[in-house]
Amino acid sequence: MNTEKEFTRYEKARILGARALQIAMNAPLLIKISQEDLEKIKYDALRIAEIELNSNVLPISIKKPMPEKKEGALKKVVVKQPEETEKKETPEGEKEEEKEITEEGEIMELANAEEEMEDVSEEPEEQ
Repeated sequence: MNTEKEFTRYEKARILGARALQIAMNAPLLIKISQEDLEKIKYDALRIAEIELNSNVLPISIKKPMPEKKEGALKKVVVKQPEETEKKETPEGEKEEEKEITEEGEIMELANAEEEMEDVSEEPEEQ
């Protein structure tokens, strides 16, 4: 993935900031830069640090530890699929109802719906 010479922008910013601070506090330069070039960049410590970084002379290293493998970390998760027909007992324990799950996810109570429709159609109207 990343080699030693390829840094993320955050790592690069940290390295340049640390080295620029060292240069600003009169640390010796790690590469020879002519007086003329120093005047062009106006003795900017950040620019000097950037030149040193690009020339691969900085003795600053980045440790990128890989996460350790844990044996118990990966466990199989079993997901139960919903059944097409479910039986449910009412709170009073009267009788079980069959429910059918349609493709749209709607639940239709078959047993009670059919009984109610028969009861309504058989009862004569009272006047």
